[in-house]
Amino acid sequence: MKKHLIAGLGNPGRKYEKTRHNSGFLVLDRFAQETGLTFREEKRPPRYLIAEGQLFGGRLFLIKPLEYMNRSGGPVARVASYFRLKSEDILVVHDDLDIALGRMKFVRSGGHGGHNGIRSIIEALGTKDFPRLKIGIGRPPNEMPADRYVLSRFSPEELSVMEKVVETASEAIAHFLKNGIESAMNKYNGIEVAHK
Repeated sequence: MKKHLIAGLGNPGRKYEKTRHNSGFLVLDRFAQETGLTFREEKRPPRYLIAEGQLFGGRLFLIKPLEYMNRSGGPVARVASYFRLKSEDILVVHDDLDIALGRMKFVRSGGHGGHNGIRSIIEALGTKDFPRLKIGIGRPPNEMPADRYVLSRFSPEELSVMEKVVETASEAIAHFLKNGIESAMNKYNGIEVAHK
């Protein structure tokens, strides 16, 4: 039976809810809700929330690391190792500064592009060959430092855009699981899901 791991990246705790850096958490919460999967907490370090079930003809694991962004790799590597997943069967959902708000992009593999969560996963897995779904958050305004920008909350106007993106991203994950990365790239890359 085919197995997949979908990891949504973010920072744990109320302080970081609905911040730009938590786009991966927002998408995974929506996907879990739509598929009827429920998260439970793995409290032994490295901590994470995990949901699992059988969907689309395979076994599926969803995880949200609870070790802060720059230590996302530990939980992802642990679950991948325990369930004997190949790197190409792991999809990581994360925010991206270089993609405009209202857009998203599937990629087959690549470097970390300065994203600390992706950097940590590459180090923990020992490879950069795993698919990602990048959720656009756009560039910081008025020369605001990137580290401050990613930890800022979406404005109400931006949140309404993100709601549409999150809905489409959840649908895109289902498409990826059923049809693979190539088909998902062809269908979702380059489309403007929503705009301000």
